[in-house]
Amino acid sequence: MQLKLFLALILTALFVCATRPALAQVAPAGGRLGLPLTVGVGFSSFEPDWVPGRMQGGSLWIDYTPRRVPKILQGIGVEVEGRDISLNGKASGLAIVREDSAGGGVIYTWSHFRNLHPFGKYLIGFGNADYRTSAAARHHDSRTVTMTGGGLEVHAFRHLWARADYEYQFWPDFFKSTTPHGTLNPYGITVGASYHFSGARTTFR
Repeated sequence: MQLKLFLALILTALFVCATRPALAQVAPAGGRLGLPLTVGVGFSSFEPDWVPGRMQGGSLWIDYTPRRVPKILQGIGVEVEGRDISLNGKASGLAIVREDSAGGGVIYTWSHFRNLHPFGKYLIGFGNADYRTSAAARHHDSRTVTMTGGGLEVHAFRHLWARADYEYQFWPDFFKSTTPHGTLNPYGITVGASYHFSGARTTFR
């Protein structure tokens, strides 16, 4: 419930921020046209960091990149991301049943190439994990997590861009039986597609 409420609040704030610039004047040369908002969905394959094995699931991201910023800040935006990793755990015999996370933070997109945009990101949010113990009992645990990663977007058609990224997560003090407490570090890749409401991008000079 806490995770869903956090994501809903972030999405509401992001929508309000995005709609205000849409009513402003046309962006200057070297900026972006239209609404500076991107929405994407993808398929994720993650190592849950319990025992060797991978799990899969879906991801959603929303990016807001303001136009009217100093030149040194061009390319910096805000990203909200949600991910649910719950497929293939039982088939692989993993102790983990589900890992999901949602957060928001900073994303930097290097837009000097017309059709290729590398990016890096740093997010903070919440993570939930459902897992089984040796007694087959099911448990639930939550943490404030940080997520860092990067990837590449490739222009596909009109407003559509293909996206691939790698993400590494930090779940602090997760394993209480160790001294010091062990950190859970899920990591993996996501491939998907983004829809840029801004339309065609121009390169920054």
